[in-house]
Amino acid sequence: MKIDVNDCLKLDAFRGSRVLACASELNRRVKSVSVLDEYDADMGIERNGKEDQMVITHLWTCRDDVEAQKKVVSGLGSSGVCALVIYLNERGLKDVSSEVISVAEEVRLPIIVIDDTGRVTYSMLIEQVMDKILYGENYSDNILNNTMFHLLNFENHSNFPEALREAALENNYQVVLMTEEFNTILTVETRHLVKIEDAVHAARKLDAFSMTGFTRVDIEGVVTYWGFINIKDSRYILVIVDNEDEYSAGEMTKLARSIEIAIGMWKYTPDRDSRAEFIKSAVRGDISFCHTLLDESGLRGMQFTSAFYIKNAGDDTGTFMDILTEYKRKTGFGLLTTSEPGEIYGIVYTDGGQERGIEVKNACLEMFDQLKSVKKDERIFHVTGLERLESCVDGFKMINKTAKYMEKVFPFKRVFSKYEISMVSDCVYMQSGSQMQRKMYLDLLEPFEREVSQNKGKMLIETLSTFVLDAGMNSGRTAEFMDIHNNTVQYRLKKANEILGAEMTANRVIPGLTLALALKRLEEE
Repeated sequence: MKIDVNDCLKLDAFRGSRVLACASELNRRVKSVSVLDEYDADMGIERNGKEDQMVITHLWTCRDDVEAQKKVVSGLGSSGVCALVIYLNERGLKDVSSEVISVAEEVRLPIIVIDDTGRVTYSMLIEQVMDKILYGENYSDNILNNTMFHLLNFENHSNFPEALREAALENNYQVVLMTEEFNTILTVETRHLVKIEDAVHAARKLDAFSMTGFTRVDIEGVVTYWGFINIKDSRYILVIVDNEDEYSAGEMTKLARSIEIAIGMWKYTPDRDSRAEFIKSAVRGDISFCHTLLDESGLRGMQFTSAFYIKNAGDDTGTFMDILTEYKRKTGFGLLTTSEPGEIYGIVYTDGGQERGIEVKNACLEMFDQLKSVKKDERIFHVTGLERLESCVDGFKMINKTAKYMEKVFPFKRVFSKYEISMVSDCVYMQSGSQMQRKMYLDLLEPFEREVSQNKGKMLIETLSTFVLDAGMNSGRTAEFMDIHNNTVQYRLKKANEILGAEMTANRVIPGLTLALALKRLEEE
């Protein structure tokens, strides 16, 4: 509930206090309390100048400096502070000058003074004000009782969502229940204030989900509270929207726990999260189950443009999700994600035609390139430029099959496309099954062991592998990767050409040579 300065003045801690300035402004809201004790006036204003905050001070550091006192009052008033409480003390500030009071009137900052007799300490005043903010006087008769009256009215309501809607309408709040993948499964709207998608994006940026309890998140002027609840051994995200910002954080936390208890009493089971089931089925390669979920998840007729996997996301999962969500907002494509600790799987889809598919494909390629800047040890695997669901599921099959081998073949790469993935997939197939093909490709490199010494042959193959697989056939980048001079690279490549008996960069040579070098790296691992 809303608490203003007048409400605080009725507390025991303010008994005997006097209002010296702006008595007409005592209806200003109080949301928090702080103590100003900084030596530097500018620092004190910066740290304590918060809107709707009550500031307590002795003004010890500027007790003999009226100009400094005026600066503090002016700065705090301009910052939206709701009241300045000054303790008067014989050894400190004995009284507030008329000049300071005049400045307070100009910036509309109420000044309240308390004689410091030792009866009321800072901690006592803060405790009483915060108790008032968090619980108020009539909390037990307000939102909690009203909500529980409706939530437990089994006679007049046939189900839990109906009871919750009635309670929300009566008490002017809204509720959204989401899975941990941020898919909405229950919405009780009493006023359309902000899109759920925008709310999730803002809450992610503030890392609201890593905290305990329920966290207040202001979204475009809309006050929301985010936290986790448990339903039948599964965890869900509960969002409560305070339509008029009239309840405290304490009230919202107790309200959330009351809703959680009522869910259990109603034996309410949330609807199946069909979209989460869909992507999990696609990741494990279950195409049949994906087809059964197309209508339920609203994905019938969609064009599935990209399947991707982010490995080693670690504690930066939120940052990755921020980038993914931002591209979704900017480009308008559909996005499904599922995550495990340190890993993210995703599908990008669109409902447009061929031209729209090309536009989304290009946006995905740009997005994956940006994602690689989040961490140095993360790896991004994607199969992009698709259309059909079957191709998307096959993309996950290839990614799952080759992900652990990709870094062995391409140790310097961070992002792997369908071209690298399909080549490594062929190498894995040859290693495990097609021995004749395996021997055929490895024999292309056999002259390096036969025509020169073992050490020299190994050095030439290492240079050739770096040149072809890592450096994009650029000798300068090869020199950087190997930390040798470019002239040395040129000499080794010339020698490798002689041993191969063919121009290594020729169109008819490079495909077989690339596959042979990739297979060679896997063999060495």
